Amino acid sequence: MKIGLFGGSFNPIHVGHIALAQALRRCYALDEVWLMVSPQNPLKQQADLLDDAKRFSLAQQALQGVEGVKACDYEFRLPRPSYTWNTLQQLERDYPQNTYVLLIGGDNWAHFERWRHWKDILRHYDVVVYPRGDASGTVTLPLLDVSSTEIRRRVKRGDSIDGLVPPHIVKSVEKIYK
Repeated sequence: MKIGLFGGSFNPIHVGHIALAQALRRCYALDEVWLMVSPQNPLKQQADLLDDAKRFSLAQQALQGVEGVKACDYEFRLPRPSYTWNTLQQLERDYPQNTYVLLIGGDNWAHFERWRHWKDILRHYDVVVYPRGDASGTVTLPLLDVSSTEIRRRVKRGDSIDGLVPPHIVKSVEKIYK
């Protein structure tokens, strides 16, 4: 199978993540896209990062009925911090029948040379760069102006998050992030 790996904190997952995963799956003829819920990005400090299990559970709930896109907690079992090269190498050992394509945002691509083993990643894997925020990508896709940070702010203020997360997880997100 050809698997797209879409890593992130998903703190929380939102409709933009899901729409992007579906669009990348179609554009690159991927059998599946795995939303790789990251325990901690080694290049980011995030004080308000929700517990791993809760972020993964919300992602699983959000993806119910979404064909070809799955929440993945694979990195939770790997040594921390979580480095993409290590994840890719371990996936190849555990699931050698699959081919992996790395899906990353233009914001990460702008600093890709800071990633551990970035040259090895480029030598051994296809990398698809999608636009994110002000950063461009190698693919042209419609962007949804949604951010997890804004969703957390809205919840704290008591504002509506309708339309920003799948309807069936609105109450869970509001409860968890209050």
